[in-house]
Amino acid sequence: MSPEPVLLAIVIATFLFAGAAKGIVGFGLPTIALALLTLADALYGAMAMLLLPSLVTNIWQAVEGGSPLRLIRRLWRFLLPATLAVWVGLWLARDLETAALVRLLGLLLVLYGLSGLLGWRPALSARRDRLAGPVAGTLNGLLTGMTGSFVVPGVIYLQALGLARDQLVQAMGILFTASTLALLAALAGGGLLSVDLGLMSAIGVPAALAGMLLGRRIRTLLPEARFRQVFQAAILVLGISVMASGGA
Repeated sequence: MSPEPVLLAIVIATFLFAGAAKGIVGFGLPTIALALLTLADALYGAMAMLLLPSLVTNIWQAVEGGSPLRLIRRLWRFLLPATLAVWVGLWLARDLETAALVRLLGLLLVLYGLSGLLGWRPALSARRDRLAGPVAGTLNGLLTGMTGSFVVPGVIYLQALGLARDQLVQAMGILFTASTLALLAALAGGGLLSVDLGLMSAIGVPAALAGMLLGRRIRTLLPEARFRQVFQAAILVLGISVMASGGA
């Protein structure tokens, strides 16, 4: 069965735009895609459609900075609970008000984006990281399962580690790859995937890759300080868009 032309156009435009945002700041594809795709489909349908574009672009992001093994060894206390908790989050979401969860996520993004633009930069010592990593990972996994977004508080935690720009982007790619695989498995286990949704997800892959290539080119032109400003502004815009969508 061929997809409807209107839905096809929405999917291509969504992933082209979301891929460009991801290429610039290293994240945003799932959140932007969810905010736009939920205008045309239910939340779980939108989550299913973003799986393949998200997975392909995340793997690319995770390996483009070289071997990810060094970062994985450093971040495993965070990455492991971030992956496993996705299952719990998806299970909890079935008994909770989805719109409220999505608005809460949007509010967290707005507050963090504003704080960054106003000059607040989180920092973690090695001692505190031993506790903060598992806590942040668990919360990130729960929110991923509940809302389909991988950003909060994982990106905040990674930024607090003081990683350089390219390391931060690669670390986010590793987190997002693990989260996407966990979300895919959880949705499949819950019977929330279908052939039609898989087809729409596959159609979004070339658009997402084209957008990411464009965004990466723009990122290379940004100085480190300007990148941080764009990074925080992107989080703020994402938060506003998520709050506006409200999971409708």
